[in-house]
Amino acid sequence: MKDRTAVIGAGQMGNGIAHVFALSGHAVTMIDVSREALAKGRATIEKNLARQVQKGGVDAAARDAALARITESESLEAVRDCDLVVEAASENAELKFRLFADLDRLAPAGAILASNTSSISITEIAARTRRPAQVIGMHFMNPVPVMQLVEIIRGLATSDATTAATVELARRLGKTPVEVNDFPGFVSNRVLMPMINEAVYCLMEGVGTAEAIDTVMKLGMNHPMGPLALADLIGLDTCLSILEVLHHGLGDPKYRPCPLLRKYVAAGWLGRKSGRGFHAYP
Repeated sequence: MKDRTAVIGAGQMGNGIAHVFALSGHAVTMIDVSREALAKGRATIEKNLARQVQKGGVDAAARDAALARITESESLEAVRDCDLVVEAASENAELKFRLFADLDRLAPAGAILASNTSSISITEIAARTRRPAQVIGMHFMNPVPVMQLVEIIRGLATSDATTAATVELARRLGKTPVEVNDFPGFVSNRVLMPMINEAVYCLMEGVGTAEAIDTVMKLGMNHPMGPLALADLIGLDTCLSILEVLHHGLGDPKYRPCPLLRKYVAAGWLGRKSGRGFHAYP
């Protein structure tokens, strides 16, 4: 189906998405405004592919072929020859609205424009374009090369053809697509973020240490990772953004972000990517 793809953003989600597309045989252009971010993104892809080779999941020839399929660009003009664009920029509504207006102007008329947003309305994003029927949510999970799920989110105007094509594409990437409707946080984060937020309240109120809270959820509920460690992996700034979308979009006080989460984000304690969050990452 789609064989030339652009991924907007070279961060942890963007480089992971570029990785799985390239490994599945797609020519991929990874686009970011920062040359440094592009270099870091490519280095991460190389490291993750090396790990897959070491574990026997990928052979050296497939790794080399995947790397050869990935190009980088600092300009959105690179989407002009793409039939699929996957946006994986920061979880900021105004940024995504501007991006999609530009992508609509630059991408070929038949191209599908997908967003990896974890909470922002696909309907609102699509309204910034002249092709709302071809705009869809394609929400990958972190880390992208490992996690199986892709949430496929239909906006109000997303066509059946766009949805079917995106579901089939996710399957061809080796993922499991699950179709959901366009409500704040979709399914994944509407369920996950209140749990993380409640764990932060437990920490703020002194119910337990971060280690104790995470251990209870790992050993008591059989979660592979505790909620505070998971928040650190996602990024505390991203968790805060998603909770604000839920709180604003649904109007329910149960989604109010914990003040301690706000404090950590204000301090720059964003989790793994900054070296410190609810846990320390020396």
